[in-house]
Amino acid sequence: MRSRRLDYSESTRSALVNSAVELFTKRGYAGTSLDEIAKRARVTKGALYHHFSGKQALFEAAFDSVESAVYGRLEKIINGTDAPWERALNALNGFIKSCLDPEYQRIAIHEAPVVMGWERWREAEDRCSFGLVRDTLKALIEAGEVDDVPVEITARLLFGALSSAAIEIASSADPKKVGAEIEALIVQLLGRLRRQ
Repeated sequence: MRSRRLDYSESTRSALVNSAVELFTKRGYAGTSLDEIAKRARVTKGALYHHFSGKQALFEAAFDSVESAVYGRLEKIINGTDAPWERALNALNGFIKSCLDPEYQRIAIHEAPVVMGWERWREAEDRCSFGLVRDTLKALIEAGEVDDVPVEITARLLFGALSSAAIEIASSADPKKVGAEIEALIVQLLGRLRRQ
């Protein structure tokens, strides 16, 4: 039986992270204060410091929350029941849609490299996203959909292309148009790896 204290602690932490995601999305890291986050979460600043050592720690929790949501959606597609090629194309489409999401754009693409530092941000991206790219590529090779290419190198190149695509979409004046163009191009490139 879980204690009420543990439930309260988890709900407080969750409220803080949700508030942080909302405010960091609207105002960015520099434009958001811990006081605002605590107020929006309806907790004291002391409660905030009980859960997080400071603003960067709270940002990283917000980043993890946004990344985990995207990862969860993509993982569900990749582990679905469609044929491997269809799952790969659907996951690509899901990734492009995620890049259009204001939360993902602001927190994971624009703010995270600056707040966390480029190296830590890349490590976090690797932990979440790279594994999905590698696993999808392996599944395509095993299903005979794609030529037997070096998995690690090819997955790194695809991951790099997707990371650049995310930045292009998030930085564009017309993200939907750029997203559609990028998706079409990546499908075309993947088609060149496909067995005839």
